[in-house]
Amino acid sequence: MSATYYFAIVGTNDSPLYEAEFGVQRDESKYLNQFIVHAALDLVDDAQLMSTACYLKTVDRYNNWNVSAYVTPSNVRLMLLHENKMDEAIRSFFVDAHELYLKTMLNPFYEPNAPIQSQTFSTKVSTLAKKHLL
Repeated sequence: MSATYYFAIVGTNDSPLYEAEFGVQRDESKYLNQFIVHAALDLVDDAQLMSTACYLKTVDRYNNWNVSAYVTPSNVRLMLLHENKMDEAIRSFFVDAHELYLKTMLNPFYEPNAPIQSQTFSTKVSTLAKKHLL
């Protein structure tokens, strides 16, 4: 059985900037995944107050799902919903995804807190997921 991952980048105003699913995709769980990640945002804020690290590890659990978070210095949250606990691989994925997000932010045509709709960005995130998670 292959693992399922749901990755989201959440802006400073709590709106989703980017969403992607990796592994086995189930249509009926799409909105549930969004709900679980959105519900964990308050827990990310609480964990952020307790730690100075960007990678906050697992901040919430829902049934057999874990929510891991990475907070950038600009308070953009990278969040991953996953079943398996692989802290080092998830941290590496977050670091590389953060670097990719920074490169997107350096684009003069990108507005901060605007949804990321670039096909190139999606392809690179998928490549990172295959490298670190799948």
